[in-house]
Amino acid sequence: MKRAWWKEAVVYQIYPRSFMDSNGDGIGDLKGITSKLDYLKQLGVDVVWLSPVYKSPNDDNGYDISDYRTIMDEFGTMEDFDEMLEAMHARGIKLVMDLVANHTSDEHPWFIESRKSKDNPYRDYYIWRPGKDGAEPNNWLSYFGGSAWQYDETTGEYYLHLFSKRQPDLNWENPKVRDEIYDMMTFWLDKGIDGFRMDVINAISKVEGLPDAPNPNGEKYVWGGQYFLNGPKVHDYLQEMHERVLSKYDIMTVGETGGVTTQDALLYAGEERRELNMVFQFEHTEKLDSGPGGKWDIRPWKLTDLKAIMSRWQYDLHGKAWNSLYLNNHDQPRSVSRWGDDKRYRVESAKMLATFLHMQQGTPFIYQGEEIGMTNVQFDSIEDYRDVEIHNLWQDRVVRGGQDPDVVMRAIHAKGRDNARTPMQWDDSENAGFTTGTPWIKVNPNYKEINVKNALADPQSIFYYYQSLIRLRHEHPVVVYGRYDLILEDHPEIYAFTRTLGDECWLVINNFFSGTPVFELPDHLPSEAPQLMISNYEVPENDDIRRIQLRPYESRVYRLS
Repeated sequence: MKRAWWKEAVVYQIYPRSFMDSNGDGIGDLKGITSKLDYLKQLGVDVVWLSPVYKSPNDDNGYDISDYRTIMDEFGTMEDFDEMLEAMHARGIKLVMDLVANHTSDEHPWFIESRKSKDNPYRDYYIWRPGKDGAEPNNWLSYFGGSAWQYDETTGEYYLHLFSKRQPDLNWENPKVRDEIYDMMTFWLDKGIDGFRMDVINAISKVEGLPDAPNPNGEKYVWGGQYFLNGPKVHDYLQEMHERVLSKYDIMTVGETGGVTTQDALLYAGEERRELNMVFQFEHTEKLDSGPGGKWDIRPWKLTDLKAIMSRWQYDLHGKAWNSLYLNNHDQPRSVSRWGDDKRYRVESAKMLATFLHMQQGTPFIYQGEEIGMTNVQFDSIEDYRDVEIHNLWQDRVVRGGQDPDVVMRAIHAKGRDNARTPMQWDDSENAGFTTGTPWIKVNPNYKEINVKNALADPQSIFYYYQSLIRLRHEHPVVVYGRYDLILEDHPEIYAFTRTLGDECWLVINNFFSGTPVFELPDHLPSEAPQLMISNYEVPENDDIRRIQLRPYESRVYRLS
């Protein structure tokens, strides 16, 4: 396995709208981020991944871009951006930008031109089709519900939008579109940024003819991912992007790739493939606690299923491609509420989840607030939510579908994206120290207890535990490059594994629940003179590693040899 800085790095994701507001307008901004860089330096992270800060009408919170080379007014100016980038680099922190290249905003100049006429030079920048039998060109369902097609009266045709109707899909078949994207990427890299996280990058190639998706139940719109995820030319496009842009810089690239298998990941991120450094996969976040009805059909999850998924990614990519490791991001509920216990054992379970993740092979991603154990929020009213996906769900199921609002609200409380988007909780002052104004979305009411100020004042806080985990990764190559081996595969409560590099072997033990199961060391592992590297409880010196009665959500890491 070749060494690389991005394999040894720990990444911190900032959702700028909710991180820190410097001017009292209730919206986080670039100057706010710059003011908190010493905090990130103290945490020990190497890279910031910044969610989109480009000019946008904010139909999907910045993932609908109207100008790729201008900063969103609410976030500041290009001068603010340059200052922030310089301040990050001065602290040894690299910056990875969000690249949204599958679609633009409907307010982007390309699309404004594209919709004017069928022979406009920009028409072919997007995917336009005539209707079929008086309806949409095909039966595809959009990610946000409803048809993936929008009728446009000016030319009497439909354009494709896999996401919101205000996010028309770019036509990557058109070489001019690809030239524009590569030119824009070069613009940012020449500014000195250190890489890209590529939004839904495996959706840029659609199957020729855009056929209807199979529809056995006769639904109006159905999921057609097999026709636009991992499409026929996606690897051609990424290899061209690598040759034209990425190969010219020493940068980090991670692709957001829903619906990928480990075999797909070897194509996107294989060491010799010349495409991306790593991908985000969604098996653990999309499949474990979702029923047949998808994301909002919530079911209990099983630890053995989590082990099977994570271990498959560890084994299949080892020595061939690189893993990304995450439990949280701006699209996922808070990990301590989802996989841990955000009430009685919030601190213990947050530390356990961090240990489980950071001790695997791959690049760990921390989402803002995860390092202080921020939790899901439970707003009483749909009016308090801001996410387009949540409001579409409410319209679809409650307003039009007549479903019980309490049932739908329970699903939103558990899985809604706004769980991750409430403002960062800095202190116990009004609005959690995020803004002096009215925040764009309400602050989680638990901010008086859960905040950075309290975390920094408590030597046993989740923050300092994360700091220790990051230090272990920086100081011990076994944490980065060691081989992963699952043990106790069928245990319903304990997730344990080893990491081995040369003759060094580490043991990682995680109790995922509030019970007190007994861990028994397998015979093939050495038990003489184990060294405790980190734990989320005090461990008695005379504890026998061969048989440990674990406490609720207990985590321990030992160096065995």
